[in-house]
Amino acid sequence: MTNVLEGIRVIEQGTFITGPAASMLLADLGAEVIKIERPGSGDPFRAFKGGLYSPHFQTYNRNKKSITLDTKSEEDLAIFDDLIRSADVYIQNFRPGTADRLGAGEERLRSINEKLIYCGISGFGNDGPAAARPAYDTVAQAASGFLGLFINPANPRVVGPAVADSLTGFYAAYGILGALHERNRTGKGRRVDVSMLEAMCHFNLDAFTHFYAENEVMGPYSRPQVSQSYVFECADGNWIALHMSSPEKFWQGLANAMEIPDLFKDERFATREGRIAHQDDLIEMMGPIFKSLPRASWCERLEQEDVPHAPMYRPDEALEDPQAKHLNLLVSAPHPSGGEWKTVRSPISYDGQQNTSVNAPPLLDQNREEILQNLIKKKVVSF
Repeated sequence: MTNVLEGIRVIEQGTFITGPAASMLLADLGAEVIKIERPGSGDPFRAFKGGLYSPHFQTYNRNKKSITLDTKSEEDLAIFDDLIRSADVYIQNFRPGTADRLGAGEERLRSINEKLIYCGISGFGNDGPAAARPAYDTVAQAASGFLGLFINPANPRVVGPAVADSLTGFYAAYGILGALHERNRTGKGRRVDVSMLEAMCHFNLDAFTHFYAENEVMGPYSRPQVSQSYVFECADGNWIALHMSSPEKFWQGLANAMEIPDLFKDERFATREGRIAHQDDLIEMMGPIFKSLPRASWCERLEQEDVPHAPMYRPDEALEDPQAKHLNLLVSAPHPSGGEWKTVRSPISYDGQQNTSVNAPPLLDQNREEILQNLIKKKVVSF
């Protein structure tokens, strides 16, 4: 196992997704992450069916240690301060002003540890007319112009996972890594700030670039139409996805697979521009054809013709694919309450070595004794 961040200690005081996602990415690279939680209930994302180990919490909290602290208590505040003295990075995703009220503001923590990388994650930034507004995933997607690219006008409903939350965590980890690299040169800590609005506007860069370059506003079908992306239901009720892009060889391969080799004699489909303009006609024509055979048959035909495609897997199918198995994407660890805990490994490999070792997310306060004993040892050594 390659732990490129071995020796880096991260103190995370995050809740829900953005802060926990950022620290998990660092933990996946080998950093020691200590998660500070509220006594009794912990991270609000823990609550699930009367317990404190929800699938949502598990998603973003592997490879961490947990300790509960009430920083309003002098004793717990002293423990918190000792952890900050030993830390390289601190992460919080409170609303602006909350960290200061909890004794975890940047100025105070930097007075304890001047080399600390302090990361504050917010919804709309630390100041400005919207800074105090509550922000969740859908709010950030909407405010950044991203949500409109995924809403079907015929059935306008929010779809998909918490993209804004998880991506903001990714950007936070990205900023922290940059600050750590700089500190290696200068010896100085940095404040790293990222808001969900900023993260999603940057992630939505293509739509903004297109608007400012061409004065055109992209919609939910703009990119799929240009990239010639399709999904079709097959005879067995399973679905398949195609991404045809530009090369003519892909289209001829698709025509061969559908047993319509003369497809491009139709003027509507003879050129790339024509296929873009008449995508609805292509969908209407190809839909019944794909529904005539089961998905496995279509995959076999399309692979033989070198057509870019994939089964549109469900979560219970994707990791059973032979390529996913070959890549060892599914990994496991002992569950803290007994049995086996499963997850998807980090996608990063170093020198061809996959990181397949993982620790299950901690139970609330699971690592208290270990953390406190290590602090005591550090104090003894310092004397």
